[in-house]
Amino acid sequence: MPAASKPTRAFVPLPGIEYATAVHPYLKLTPNPNGGPKITFTPEEVEAVSKPNVLISGGGIGGLTLALLLHKANIPFLVFERAKEITPLGSAIVMGSSVAALFKQLGIWDEFVERSKEYHTVNMYKEDLKLVNTMTGPWLAEAAGCQNSIISRPQLYDLLLNSLPRDRVLLGKRILSFSQNEDNVMIDCSDNTSYYGDILVGADGAYSAVRQNLYKQLKKVHKLPSSDDVTLPFGCVCLVGQTVPLDPEEFPQMKEDLTEVNTVLGVSTMCTWVTVTTKQNTVCWSVIHFLDKDSSKRHDSFRNSEWGPEAAEALAREVRVFKVPGGKDGKELTMAEYIDRTPSDLMSKVMLEEIVFDTWYGGRTVLLGDACHKMNLTGGLGGIHAIHDAVALANWMSTLRLADEEKLGKVFKKYRSERYPVAKAAFETSQMFTHNLGKNLLSVLVRAMMKRIPVWVFKRIIYKMYASRPQASFLPLVEDNAPIKPSYQYSLHKTLAIHKELAKKATGLSTMSNAPVTV
Repeated sequence: MPAASKPTRAFVPLPGIEYATAVHPYLKLTPNPNGGPKITFTPEEVEAVSKPNVLISGGGIGGLTLALLLHKANIPFLVFERAKEITPLGSAIVMGSSVAALFKQLGIWDEFVERSKEYHTVNMYKEDLKLVNTMTGPWLAEAAGCQNSIISRPQLYDLLLNSLPRDRVLLGKRILSFSQNEDNVMIDCSDNTSYYGDILVGADGAYSAVRQNLYKQLKKVHKLPSSDDVTLPFGCVCLVGQTVPLDPEEFPQMKEDLTEVNTVLGVSTMCTWVTVTTKQNTVCWSVIHFLDKDSSKRHDSFRNSEWGPEAAEALAREVRVFKVPGGKDGKELTMAEYIDRTPSDLMSKVMLEEIVFDTWYGGRTVLLGDACHKMNLTGGLGGIHAIHDAVALANWMSTLRLADEEKLGKVFKKYRSERYPVAKAAFETSQMFTHNLGKNLLSVLVRAMMKRIPVWVFKRIIYKMYASRPQASFLPLVEDNAPIKPSYQYSLHKTLAIHKELAKKATGLSTMSNAPVTV
């Protein structure tokens, strides 16, 4: 890896006692080479200073979840978000049993329940709003321990962000490049500042600047596989948005205690559109436009505008006439009713890429979420798996003490070995959801198959999906007695054993002496 050179620009030290050193935390344990008084530390200070400084690129769901986990583990971190203010674009996300235990550990479960709305039913309609299929699953609450819920992405972002110390999330910090060596990693930001750390986490989305820089470094030394030296493939674009709070008298579906996921399959268009209601009396909506070769070329210029507002208005004009369920007293309801009630800053056009990269780490740098596995939005799996990535990575980071590059490589390898197979399986599931919503012959066959699938087979598939309920090994574990047993979590069980060993060593040192450590 290229060596981390000395900063030539303004260096900004990380805030707080644990960030006291301006170059590298280990220097706090280095005696003064010119002699003079020795430096004295308590055992607690030695423990604190031995933990890695973590730089997180990206203030999305995965990055903020990792930050909250590190905060609970008392591991120093900073989040670098390129936007000057976090504007959580996107529609809604399905969550529940897959995050319940973790959110309880983090102390945010009750607020999540307050902000979200339960759902049991997914309805699929033809373009004329004739019901094609209904999938219900109230039994999931009993089997998985809790019912799934819908939460708008802005609400989830707000929940995570408000749980963090605000001075640990730096806005307007676009990372231009980074360099790393066996001792540390240094990032350079567009505002002419540089930061040192021990670990750099790329949680900055499908077009991750961290991944692109890492892959350039690996390619120079011929360590980047050809499978990763590709542009992101995409076959869909999506218009997503969320309305302002709606009047329940005008939109009676707001009065329902449960929400429904309503999906309309376009017949005369290459589009599918989805609407859900939220606890805040808003409607989260999305329109997926399936592309052919010609339309792919027209949309390719927006490839790098991930979750941005560019061209949203133009696509919105095309889909206004699409019919949606929920009209009052038999009145016809169209997407125009929702689009006109959606603020422009809560509506965006995005590319829907699908890829799982083979390279997840290099040196002191590791990737998370969409930066290493991008799944189609229609599957709703990207956010969940970013959170699960964060749990696995945080579990391993919590065991690190004075970690050199070799130790990091071993930890990152274990992280990837746990999460990569899961990401591949989720990628295939995401593609199945995409086919279920598509317009080609394969999509027709998939929908026909799903309509006729036996209930017990469908339940078995769902049970497997919701068996993944990870927990953090460094926080008190939450009892999980649901009939669907949680799947084996490699990082949890392995790092629990490591923490026990660390606790034994700490107890032994404390028994030997409570005296400060002098260097």
